[in-house]
Amino acid sequence: MTLLTVWPETGPEETVLRTTDAEEITTALKEHGVRFSRWSVVDGVTAENALEIYEDEVARVSETERYGYVDAMEMTPADTDEYRAKAVEFRNKFLAEHTHDDDEDRYFARGAGVFYLHIGDKVYAVFCEAGDLLSVPANTTHWFDMGTTPDYVSIRFFHDDDGWIGNFTGSDIATKFPTFDELRSGM
Repeated sequence: MTLLTVWPETGPEETVLRTTDAEEITTALKEHGVRFSRWSVVDGVTAENALEIYEDEVARVSETERYGYVDAMEMTPADTDEYRAKAVEFRNKFLAEHTHDDDEDRYFARGAGVFYLHIGDKVYAVFCEAGDLLSVPANTTHWFDMGTTPDYVSIRFFHDDDGWIGNFTGSDIATKFPTFDELRSGM
């Protein structure tokens, strides 16, 4: 289930908001220019077939938001050294607080991940699941956690083909908040 948790930026000792209600999530995020919506979930989605399966939805978002480049990314657990190394590398890269000069739109076709948005004096943790589309506006400070055993297919939208370029803040704020695995275990 999709979960929005909001805390003061000082830490998770006090919860300002915790909800699984899609309308409440949409409203709370919209106040900060963050778009949240849900699409129908289709079984059997992979990075290879995601753009074809969601062709109409991808075309609509690309046209509305003027995205010029769309791709799909997949992480599927495997009992291999390659998967374990890739999982650690990708997780550590995205866990550091950063911004982008472009919007960051992600649709979760399978699996889950958590976007942590550091907006003003609060942190908004959006635990996204299959069916969730989240759009983080350009220059919004955030980080992403895919967990210690990443398992997802996501469709990513970009305005140009440079793709994901992070501007890292150097802050250690991400270490102060519950991880993907901790949030998942508390659901």
